Order: sequence, then C-alpha cells, then structure tokens
Amino acid sequence: MRKQRIVIWRHGQTDWNTENRFQGHSDIPLNDVGFYQVRRSAEVLAGFHPTKIVSSDLKRAVSTGQALADLVNLSVITDKDLRETNGGKWEGKTGEENRAQDFERFTRWINGNDEPAGEIGERRSEVAARALAAIDRALDGHEGTLVVVTHGGTARCLLGNILQLPIEHWAVVGGLSNAAWSVIERGIKPLDRNNWILVEHNAGSLPQPVLGEESGGEAKAR
Repeated sequence: MRKQRIVIWRHGQTDWNTENRFQGHSDIPLNDVGFYQVRRSAEVLAGFHPTKIVSSDLKRAVSTGQALADLVNLSVITDKDLRETNGGKWEGKTGEENRAQDFERFTRWINGNDEPAGEIGERRSEVAARALAAIDRALDGHEGTLVVVTHGGTARCLLGNILQLPIEHWAVVGGLSNAAWSVIERGIKPLDRNNWILVEHNAGSLPQPVLGEESGGEAKAR
C-alpha cells in the first residue's frame, strides 16, 4: 500500500486572532502578518509535493491555501465542512467578554465539554463529523499528499477523532499556531494500514504563540 499523507494546516493570523475574538463562521480576512506567515509556511510545505489542496471556504483559509497553490501549480478546492466551529452567541466576542457573560458554559467548553458552543452553536463532535466527511470526500480515489486548510478548533477536533482519543481528552491535543501544521500518515507499515499516525504537530519554522481560545489558546483566569 502506498503511503498516504494528510497535512492539516491552520490559516494565518487575523486581527481577531490578536484580539482573542471567537471567529467561528465569521469571515475574517488575514492581516498583513497572516499573509507573511502563509507565504513563509507555503515555501516549506511545497517540499511535501502536495497533490491536492482542500480548504474551508472562509477567506482566511482560502487565502492561506492559495499561497501554497501558487507555488505548486494546484487549485484550491473549497469545502464549507472544514469551517471553524460555529460559536453561536460567543462569535465576535473576546474570551474576557465570554467569561464575563457566560462563565460556567464557556469554562466547561474550554475544558473540553461536548456541548454547543455559545449555547446555539456546534458541538465538538459535530465539527469533527463534518470535517471528517470533507476529508473522506477529498481522499476518495486520491493517493499522495493531501493538504487540508482549516481552523484551529476544527484541526483539534479532527486530530482527536482521527487519533481515536475519547472526546473528553481532545483538549490534550495542543493548539496549532497560525500558519502551523500537523502531519498524519498511514500505510508506512503493514500494521498501520487502517490507522493514522501523528508524525508532526504544530510544525513551523519558529515557535509561535497559539492565538484564539477556540484554537487552543491559553485560557485566562476570570
């Protein structure tokens, strides 16, 4: 069996990341730092010789994927099922604001509880299910290196599910920094054919802070 590789790549920085605002489905563009980050990361990721790029349809992810597509002569395929968690009533608000207005619910969610984000948003299990469906569609009939451009919270849900961790333990998967990536592979050895192995996590040229609490940023005390 030929080795199969997936690169899960978080979008570059946005102004809402630096303000610690819950972005969710809000269509926030990359800022100047974000564009710089993705250009630098794309130069490294081109060395994986990607054969397909699929991205969330939100502009911060599409712009990220396009930086790589321009280098490797591929098109960016968009799939809305790779979007960030729908944050419900938390979207657009800072972590401080959400703690002040919805402390108990927000704290439970940050700690890994599988309840709807922002009361009316998505559960982590729902995010994982739709994002995995998007990856299955992208992998259908495909061999080689698939680059999945997504969001910090979605990436964590994907990794927790793919690595078969109990949902209450997904929070132990560290967040991805902006424009950083994780790599999973299968088919390396006969016994690995049905299981994905995490071979890189939060990779990038230099360590960067994880910004955005839905993406695994450090929770601050109330």
